[in-house]
Amino acid sequence: MNLIKFLFRSSFQLMIAALAIGFLSGSSSAGLIALISYAVAHFSKNLPLSLILGFAGLALSALLTSWLVRVILIKLSQEAVFQLQMNLSRQILASELTYLEKTGSSQLLAALTDDIQAIADAVYILPFLCINLAIITGCFAYIAWLSWQVFLIVSSLSFLTIFAFRFLLRRGRKLLTLAREDRDYLFQDFRTLTEGIKELKLHEQKRQDFLQEDLQINASRFRHHSTEGLSLLAFTDSVGKFVFFFAIGLVLFIIPKFIVLSPLALSSYVLTYTYLLGPFENIVNKLPIITKADVALQKLKMLGLSLSSHAEQLKPTQNYHLSWQQLKLQNVTHIYLGEIEDIHFTLGPINLEFKPGEIVFIIGGNGSGKSTLAKLITGLYTPECGEIWLDKIIIDASQREWYRQHFSVIFSDFYLFNRLLGLDAEKLNEQTQYYLKLLKLEHKITINQGRFSTTSLSQGQRKRLALLTAYLEDRPIYLFDEWAADQDPSFKNIFYTEFLPQLKAQGKLILAITHDDHYFSVADRIIKLNSGQIESDQQIVNKIAKA
Repeated sequence: MNLIKFLFRSSFQLMIAALAIGFLSGSSSAGLIALISYAVAHFSKNLPLSLILGFAGLALSALLTSWLVRVILIKLSQEAVFQLQMNLSRQILASELTYLEKTGSSQLLAALTDDIQAIADAVYILPFLCINLAIITGCFAYIAWLSWQVFLIVSSLSFLTIFAFRFLLRRGRKLLTLAREDRDYLFQDFRTLTEGIKELKLHEQKRQDFLQEDLQINASRFRHHSTEGLSLLAFTDSVGKFVFFFAIGLVLFIIPKFIVLSPLALSSYVLTYTYLLGPFENIVNKLPIITKADVALQKLKMLGLSLSSHAEQLKPTQNYHLSWQQLKLQNVTHIYLGEIEDIHFTLGPINLEFKPGEIVFIIGGNGSGKSTLAKLITGLYTPECGEIWLDKIIIDASQREWYRQHFSVIFSDFYLFNRLLGLDAEKLNEQTQYYLKLLKLEHKITINQGRFSTTSLSQGQRKRLALLTAYLEDRPIYLFDEWAADQDPSFKNIFYTEFLPQLKAQGKLILAITHDDHYFSVADRIIKLNSGQIESDQQIVNKIAKA
């Protein structure tokens, strides 16, 4: 079982300790059953003190060991889930951006939420399952002590039942695996529902098509596979109960005809089996949760292997160059591959050089490759061909993380964090207040210990807040992807005529993807892309844009 292997890998020593204490707990429970059976068979008003003390000792042992094994397994399981969450998050952060974009956020979110939750649910009940298994083991040992013949018969029946269970569970697991795959598609539909709500409200036919042809089909498929899988596990529960009662009937009505059993032994069997019904039912009822967790672990394992195969070298980096002379792209090419591996789009070969203190505008039509070029320049994409140099350092896999630290970027689909990550907010407090006023945000937001009071702002205001963060990062190279697109005319003017020149005066390289031709005179160079190729690279003479 993947879940048990997972916990053993998390802490082998703790699992061994838990199993040993669990065995002691089960033995104590079985001893209680034996003692109760003896006391019932030899009932009198003057029971010996040793019997009373034995009962108290076994009860105390069962109580303490069951509590102790629960504490051990709860700590172990919660630590294992914590490590799983952190490791998966680190794997995602270390994976190539191109692979993550291909995988899709829906699948990653399903793994981080549904799969982790399924495992958390399972590890929560695992301590109770272990105690129940220990009780069953102890009771079977007691049955063997009473009569090895009865034990062999009952054990054979149990093994046949387990064999049948394996077939049913395998089929149920397969169905729940299909349901888990359906869940990925549902997450994509839910994302469409929340992010496309305005468009869906405005177009009745589009809304109906989405509901009936996408969401309903995927939800129905998920319902079908989940219902079939869980129903099969419910049938397994019923089969288990039938076998259980059949075993009691076998001991009561059939076995005594062939094997001589004392009334004490017979009553002990019945009492033991009746007591076992509770632990057995608890285990069988939890099979759906365990099976779902098993499926989730397999899914995470597959995702983790995929992420590992696309991992980058993310190691602590030395300081970036505060003074550099040249950033060079030499014959850089990036290729988009479709689902059937045929080429859809090629950017390049690109040959460009940049220097500190330049303002470079990157222009071109939609689909010309502007954003792709930005991700190549910043090191988020790895070129299939060609080289990127920063001064005399070639940017290979070992240098890429260091290279990225030179950039402060605001993408068109940027994410605004709710606090100033990676910055000493206390030291930067004076600068922070200055930029809040400069960006006309001082009445909209406050910053306390580096945390924004709100990020629920208009898109233009959110971009201004992102610009504040970029200023505070104070990195050598700035890249803005359509930053001014959501700004009113006054702020657009301030951005181009004040902010960019200020950064240039500080010796920063500014790369700006833009369509604002009214401000082309601000640039030192204008690079125009067309269908993945550089159509022109113009130097702006005397700050007058050439046609």
